Amino acid sequence: MSDSQMIEDFLQPVDLSAVLGDEELNDAQLGRHIQTYAFLFPDLEQVDLVILGITEERGSGNGISNGDAPTIIRKNLYRLYNWHPDVKIADIGNVMPGAALKDTYAAAKAVIKELVDAKKTVLILGGSHDLTLAQYGAYVQRQQIIEASCVDAFINLSNDTPVRSENFLMEMLTGEPNFIRHYNHMAFQSYYVHPTILQTMDRLRFDCFRVGVVKDALEEMEPVIRSSDLLSIDIAAMANAYAPANRTSPNGLNGQDICTLTRFAGMSDQLSTLGIYGYNAKLDVDELTAIQIAQMIWYFIDGLSKGKTEAVLDDRHQFSEYHTTINEADVLFLRSHKTGRWWMQLPNKKFIACSATDYQLAIHSEIPERWLRAQERD
Repeated sequence: MSDSQMIEDFLQPVDLSAVLGDEELNDAQLGRHIQTYAFLFPDLEQVDLVILGITEERGSGNGISNGDAPTIIRKNLYRLYNWHPDVKIADIGNVMPGAALKDTYAAAKAVIKELVDAKKTVLILGGSHDLTLAQYGAYVQRQQIIEASCVDAFINLSNDTPVRSENFLMEMLTGEPNFIRHYNHMAFQSYYVHPTILQTMDRLRFDCFRVGVVKDALEEMEPVIRSSDLLSIDIAAMANAYAPANRTSPNGLNGQDICTLTRFAGMSDQLSTLGIYGYNAKLDVDELTAIQIAQMIWYFIDGLSKGKTEAVLDDRHQFSEYHTTINEADVLFLRSHKTGRWWMQLPNKKFIACSATDYQLAIHSEIPERWLRAQERD
């Protein structure tokens, strides 16, 4: 990468002794297969996935953390076994906190933009959830119109608080110029969300899915995530029993749910950044939340490996074709022989991600809501 020197200027190397201590990894564990920025910046030319830590927590009112969160997650990730040698990974350390919150945002945006420009998938191990603004800001700097998705118990649109992590979506979704083509919110818990917020989101034609809907129809979230360029996850979406560092709620997603979602994210050929936020190491119990996040990342890597096998839509012999009628218009559905995923064609001939359920609705003369919503947004 030609701009690696500029990236280095914003980064703190990974201190492997702090990550692993005296622990020795064997040749089959992930830590032996990840290029780390310990002394020399890694060559990213052949790398698929870049791990980036951000320790900033001022957006949640907690101040600047000492960096324990990314370190503890890394330790537990490095211990996992490497089943996907086809996915090349580099860990380039942490973004150095700036003098002010906006300075950290600026540094993170600059690093993420350069990595996305280089066509790398970026995994951000973040502090507070407002760092999603920096993640999104990289696309703004690229002037790239995107579809964005969040997984969170809250919809952070509050006008009643100065806490950045509780209101950052207002700037992201309504700021000018705006580069959000569409926004999805998954796993919100209704008792934490003002009813008028959902009305506002619906008027904007944004899609919001309650936690019960996500859990009951997890496969229906795959097309949502597949269509996203940016995915941001706050561990507040998880039930306390599965993420003890999350003191938000006894209800929420379980470990299997969240790992399935991150696997979907890895399989997407459109998604270029995944941020995992909200981990407070001081609140964790026996590092169980860090272990959970590490396993989420393992499944993300699993998805990246699986996604490499997918055919392009133009290669039609790799897909089964199904024709049906919606609103008196012929609609083509495609199903991949390699991954089993589905696409449907809109009247403008554009294909969008869908599910087997959408096809079943169509052949029974029902209009899939996903088709309607896509039509409304065009």
